[in-house]
Amino acid sequence: MVHKKVYKDQLRAGFEKESYIAEEDIVIPVYLALHLEKPLLITGAPGVGKTEIAKVLARIFNTDLIRLQCYEGLDESKALYEWNYQRQLIKIQLIKDTASEEMVEQDLFSRSYLLERPLLRAIQAQEKTVLLIDEIDKTDEEFEAFLFEVLSDFQVSIPEWGTIEANHIPMVVLTNNGERELSDGLKRRCVYLYIDFPTIEKELKIIKVKVPKVNDRLAEDIALAVHHMREQDFKKKPSISETLDFARALLLLEAKRLEPEHIEKTTNLLLKDKADIDLFNKELGPVKLIETVRKQSIC
Repeated sequence: MVHKKVYKDQLRAGFEKESYIAEEDIVIPVYLALHLEKPLLITGAPGVGKTEIAKVLARIFNTDLIRLQCYEGLDESKALYEWNYQRQLIKIQLIKDTASEEMVEQDLFSRSYLLERPLLRAIQAQEKTVLLIDEIDKTDEEFEAFLFEVLSDFQVSIPEWGTIEANHIPMVVLTNNGERELSDGLKRRCVYLYIDFPTIEKELKIIKVKVPKVNDRLAEDIALAVHHMREQDFKKKPSISETLDFARALLLLEAKRLEPEHIEKTTNLLLKDKADIDLFNKELGPVKLIETVRKQSIC
């Protein structure tokens, strides 16, 4: 499937088929990024579904997902390419007395000694791929500037080979948790999408799609409980994936409705920080949470 032939309604249907609840505020930026062939910069708290969008796009278009996981200290060689120096040294020892210097150099910088990293793999791919640059805010400004240059021209220079242009411009998704401010240059190059935690109604839909065996009443209880927990001053608020783990755990516990004892047994599925668990037990607790859920019931 070629993305330029995909209309907005088809894209929405593709997300739905892949069980990703995407409304207009998500579908339109994704659609525009695909058609304008611009990177999609997705910002939001951890766990709101940013990375999943790239995975879904790869499935919708039946193509490879190439992932560059960012981290502090990531540099050009780990993102683009580097030479296999060990193999080169071994080769030098083997042929140093039997080949000319020019032949040795040509052989040492052939493709067999090149270690492709995600950016080069995406540029050299024989079909349009999805390039996921995950958690770009964890890198430094120097790497961001390098990345901006690559994403501007979709070409790279390898001194021993020259300039390599992209066979196909990849579908680029960058995710940003907001740990630092990104440069204006990078943001201008991208289509921007902010994803917040879902509303109660949307999370209810997600639960029903992802964990269909949960009954309607329990699904509502879960959505309300998680929504209320996210309103607390926790270091790390429960993610959507943790909501789904919570729902699956309640199925295993044969729950029909959410009760205080369920919260007591499964708090560690929603909160992954000791300070957050202590704060929950001190300021809210299972009984008070369930009372709040019952008052807010929408069924």
